[in-house]
This record gives sequence, C-alpha cells and structure tokens, in this order.
Amino acid sequence: MPEPQPKPERVPEPLSVRSLDTRSLRGLAHPLRMRLLGALRQGGPATASQLAEKLGESSGATSYHLRQLAAYGFVEDDPERGKGRERWWKAAHEGTRIDVDLYKDPNPEVRGAVDILVHSIANNHTQELSTWLGTMREWPVEWVTHSDLSDFTLRLTPALAGELTEKVHALIEEYRTRATADDPEAEQVRVHTHTFPIRTD
Repeated sequence: MPEPQPKPERVPEPLSVRSLDTRSLRGLAHPLRMRLLGALRQGGPATASQLAEKLGESSGATSYHLRQLAAYGFVEDDPERGKGRERWWKAAHEGTRIDVDLYKDPNPEVRGAVDILVHSIANNHTQELSTWLGTMREWPVEWVTHSDLSDFTLRLTPALAGELTEKVHALIEEYRTRATADDPEAEQVRVHTHTFPIRTD
C-alpha cells in the first residue's frame, strides 16, 4: 500500500494592491473616503445608504465620495448585486501602498495629501483599538487572552527597520490562508504594525 502523501500547503494568493501616485493620492486623501474604502474592504460590497448608516454619515455624502473613489479607480460597481434601484459598490483592490517617492515630493500639495492620508490611517487604527477595548468583554475569553497590546523599543538603523518591517509583513502573509472560510471559530482579525524612531533627549 502506498504511503499517504502529505497535503500540499495552501499558498496564499498575492494581494491586489494599488500603488498610489500623485493623482490617485489626491483622490484618496480625504478622511471619509478612507473610511468608505476601509469599510468596503473589510465588510464587503454595500450601497451608499448602508455605508451612511454604518459610518454615521448622510447618504448624499457617501454617494458623492463613492463616486469620487470610483473616478480614481479605488471602488467599482458590484455587478452581482447591482440589479435593483440602489447601486452596490465594492473595493477594487485589497490594499494600498504609498510610493516612497511621494514622501520626497517637493510639491506642498502632495506633502499635504500624504499627511492627510497617514493621519487618517493612524486615526482609524486608534478608533479600531478603542472599539476593541470597549467591546472585548462581549467576545469569548479565548479572543481576549489571545489578543495583543505589546510595544517594544529597539536600537536600529533605517535599513534594519526596513528589514524588520518586511519580515513582519511576510510573517503576517503566512497566516492569511491558515484558517478556512468555513471554520466556525475564525473571525476577521485586524493587525496593526507601527515602526518609527523616537528622540530620547
């Protein structure tokens, strides 16, 4: 009898990531647009009315900013759901990458747009963390004991900080397909990573 062969490991599909340039940066650098795009990426397709209720905004505002996101290629119609009177939207990509050249752009408008973008990301992280802390007792104790609020201080060069970031991202990607879609214990999990220098004087 032939020996059973080990099951091949599932290789995660590469994420579809949108790299920002100066034009698309301006289209995304708005706090509500960032929240709308995040809601579609995490929660799946939705209408402007559904997103307005979820985010506490008017449907007129969400409709306008969804159209702006669509004009810059961040969201698109969902043909599987858009058969009724309301328009359904879905995220066009799973992630966004800020081109390193944008941080060095001499144009003050570009620098301002980068600042809006990264501050919106940081504010979103803070809000998500606050929501978790305020609702963690509603979750099974296993989720509370396996969550994490750690911080570390290291002495690194810029190159070592970049290497650390790449390795952390690669490790996270290894876990993307570890839990199957039909696993009853699996939930969406948010992982934040922050790496930045501080002054000690």
